[in-house]
Amino acid sequence: MNDMNSINDKWLTIDELVAYLKMGKTKLYTMAQKREIPGSKVGSQWRFDREEIDEWIKSGRAGKREKKRDEQL
Repeated sequence: MNDMNSINDKWLTIDELVAYLKMGKTKLYTMAQKREIPGSKVGSQWRFDREEIDEWIKSGRAGKREKKRDEQL
């Protein structure tokens, strides 16, 4: 139950984002560092606005990086 409350928070930690998107932690860190996913670094920790993440996915921007990479192959 506590995890669901965390997921419904406006700001997600990297661990909460891993659970929310069902993706790997290392992959999300890499995407955040490359600015491929919307997020902000606060001190030494990343924070992600849940609404921005939802919009990022809905807009199709989440798949564009993968598509570009596939086109280069």
